[in-house]
Amino acid sequence: MSITHEQTNGNSIQALPSQVEVAVIGAGFSGLATARTLLRAGFDDIVVLERGTDVGGTWRDNDYPGCACDVPSHLYSFSFAPNPEWSSTFSGQPEIQDYIRRVARDEGLLPLVRFGAAVENAAWDEDDRRWTIETARGTLTARHLIAAGGPLSAPAIPEVPGLGSFPGKLMHSAAWDHDHDLSGERVAVIGTGASAIQFVPAIRPEVSRLHLFQRTAPWVMPRPDRQLTRVERRLYRRFPVLQHAMRNAISWAREAFALPMLHPSLARLVRLHGLRHLRKQIPDPALREKVTPDYLPGCKRILISNDYLPSLAKPNVEVIAAGLAEVRGSTVVGADGSEREVDTIIFGTGFHVTDLPIADRIHGRGGRTLADYWDGSLRAHRGTTVAGFPNLFFVLGPNTGTGHTSVLLMAEAQAAYVARALRHLRSQGHGTVEVTPEAEARWNDELQRRMRGTVWTSGGCQSWYLDRNGRNTTLWPDFGFRFRQAVRRFDPAEHSFTPAAVPALPQPEPAAA
Repeated sequence: MSITHEQTNGNSIQALPSQVEVAVIGAGFSGLATARTLLRAGFDDIVVLERGTDVGGTWRDNDYPGCACDVPSHLYSFSFAPNPEWSSTFSGQPEIQDYIRRVARDEGLLPLVRFGAAVENAAWDEDDRRWTIETARGTLTARHLIAAGGPLSAPAIPEVPGLGSFPGKLMHSAAWDHDHDLSGERVAVIGTGASAIQFVPAIRPEVSRLHLFQRTAPWVMPRPDRQLTRVERRLYRRFPVLQHAMRNAISWAREAFALPMLHPSLARLVRLHGLRHLRKQIPDPALREKVTPDYLPGCKRILISNDYLPSLAKPNVEVIAAGLAEVRGSTVVGADGSEREVDTIIFGTGFHVTDLPIADRIHGRGGRTLADYWDGSLRAHRGTTVAGFPNLFFVLGPNTGTGHTSVLLMAEAQAAYVARALRHLRSQGHGTVEVTPEAEARWNDELQRRMRGTVWTSGGCQSWYLDRNGRNTTLWPDFGFRFRQAVRRFDPAEHSFTPAAVPALPQPEPAAA
């Protein structure tokens, strides 16, 4: 394929192929892991469809002040690409994005990526046994479609009466406007999730007033971050086995974090740790009471920070223990009826996780969309395949999120599972693969059975893990190693297949003269 001289964010714009064997949606961690795994498995007719102008996915889009990872650096990286140059035990966004770019380049993945190719529609063609994919740059067909866009890709902004009439600046943490100067402004921050606890301390010194609308107080734990020494980095460069050993040690240690989530009685011990951190960081009892959660840790995402809680006690910060109810011109109105005049509103309200927008754009057999099939509750067999959607695979699909370890472990395991499925098709001469409805139902019924009694269902909160039907279709309800075991083998008995080519029908004999 020819490469033009046009560039986008330093990446060459390459022509969109008319047809490929495999189309991967997304060039973030999971999409790149999938492409790399398939290449190593002997599949080279691949295209990666990326809506943005660079690789990185959520780490490209989320570049708000203070953005960083809450999983240790050695674990929040590819197993096949250890990085001895991490500057600290918990990496910041710029470093992670640079790492993703470097891996994409070094692994030869950039030539596969088509930037600016947002997927607008994908439909299964039963006659051709291929996916027809409409993108912002044109249409192509693919034998296999792999959705690896991830759950943190579509920012969620709540519907607030009067928001459209606000005369000031509006932005979401995942679409930060770095050209907008917050100096001396009165700022309303909506939400107290993982993004807000990072950007609030970062912007507080420059704003005149910061009004934090807190619908639910988060559990905040200490962030055990430190700079990695030159000696450590030198050892990792010279002896890569040491970094692999460190990664494995962290991985197994993090598995222990699942225990209080699977057994809520143990979550009370985590609660004591969180209360101790809260007392240490906020001396004022009135403020401390306002920001003390009333549910068990883990029911909502546990956050880690050493500077968020102290920032709430600063003179120019106000915590409103209520959500945003209405906007009247420059006035923001809380659910408690209080009013504040502000210049900028920043939403730290997360993403569409249980209502993935792409589900409306993927049409399976008979034209049915994923959104219609799911009806508000995402489900997939082993988090990867969906009945009624032949040759469609997810990486980081339903119930593959984790509340205790690195999601990259899940993504790499799923990518390897997809490669096994495609190798089976190739070796057996099959044209399509589709999980049976019975296998999908068994898997998801068992998932929801195991979900009962966990902190996510009995911890006393409403979280973004739960969908509109009250089901947790986001997280894996077990240790991470058990998911990796579950996708270690592709079982043909759980699937139905069709031949690679439709045999020609016999022609009738010509009538006798």
